[in-house]
Amino acid sequence: MANINKKMIIGDVVRKHPELIDTFMANGMGCIGCPSAQMETIDDACMVHGLDVDALITALNKVN
Repeated sequence: MANINKKMIIGDVVRKHPELIDTFMANGMGCIGCPSAQMETIDDACMVHGLDVDALITALNKVN
């Protein structure tokens, strides 16, 4: 799998790597199915939800 980075669009990542849905959810990103996720970067969503983007990226890249 290609490394996931904070500038990627959530919807694109989930479409290409559905196995990451549980990791998003476990790290506080429960909105992966919302319309905003189709155009919002991981970084932007973390800012909105008050999440640590670096911790999420690390967790996503550990899968697989």
